[in-house]
Amino acid sequence: MSKPKVYITRRVPVDGLELLTRKCEVQIWDNDEVIPRKTLMENVKGINGIFCLITETIDAELLDAAGPDLRVVATMSVGTDHIDLKECKKRGVFVSNTPDIASDSAADLTMALVLMTTRRLVEGVDAVRQGQWTHWKPTWLCGSNMMYKTIGILGFGRVGFGVARRLKPFGVKEIIYNDIRPQEFAKDIATFVSFDEILEKSNIICICCALTSLTKGLFNQSTFKKMKRKPVLINTSRGGIVQLDDLHSALTSGQISAAGLDVTEPEPLPSDHPLVSLPNCVILPHMGTNTNEARKSMSINTAKNILAVLDLTDSD
Repeated sequence: MSKPKVYITRRVPVDGLELLTRKCEVQIWDNDEVIPRKTLMENVKGINGIFCLITETIDAELLDAAGPDLRVVATMSVGTDHIDLKECKKRGVFVSNTPDIASDSAADLTMALVLMTTRRLVEGVDAVRQGQWTHWKPTWLCGSNMMYKTIGILGFGRVGFGVARRLKPFGVKEIIYNDIRPQEFAKDIATFVSFDEILEKSNIICICCALTSLTKGLFNQSTFKKMKRKPVLINTSRGGIVQLDDLHSALTSGQISAAGLDVTEPEPLPSDHPLVSLPNCVILPHMGTNTNEARKSMSINTAKNILAVLDLTDSD
């Protein structure tokens, strides 16, 4: 009996690849760059499983190209907004992701952005590299500490909770959060409030929610006007939640004191985008899960998800 066919859309950690090659016929786009859409459409024909990343759009057109033998689309990511879930369900194609693996890495990076923005660390690094560091100056490059500050977290899932746990030892005044509903596990570390209260009370706002029809473009000119304390805004979730033109206006007008973005829309953000040159805006190239530990585990779990759907897991 022939082995099931699996297509991997990018060069990924070998741990997952090795699991799949034991029981499947594996084809791979062995490149660090995104696979061209036309090439992807051609290469998925007759495939039983697709191992993809967030850079591949899995829609009706691609599902048509794969054909009726496709049984599973496994994404090596937490988010699934690049996959047409309704279309997959209609066709009986299973969709899997890796939600439990990268939360700690994403929470770590969120904290890094908090420190980078509040303490103006990138400006300090640039000053050293550009020869601007002379004598010690008492008012030069002064940021703010987190002691006695109110921290707002939008989205209190694994990442949001992880951020709250990391913030607690900094001696913050309080941690408040907003989600679809109050979370039982949050009661000893954070307080549930309305979204408007997050905007009005927070000195630092961390966006840790999923991109949905309700959150797309949620942070815009109207939202920024409701912010009372000129907060620092951190987004490590999805770029589409923040309207970048409105963010630029808020940063230059002083409605927001600083911003730290690991995600943008579009990605990559053009190097000549107005936000890139702002000293009070730190932009990273989507590094939330960029740890060796996270990527290895994500690769393994994506492979295991495919094997489970194809009923190829070991009996023991």
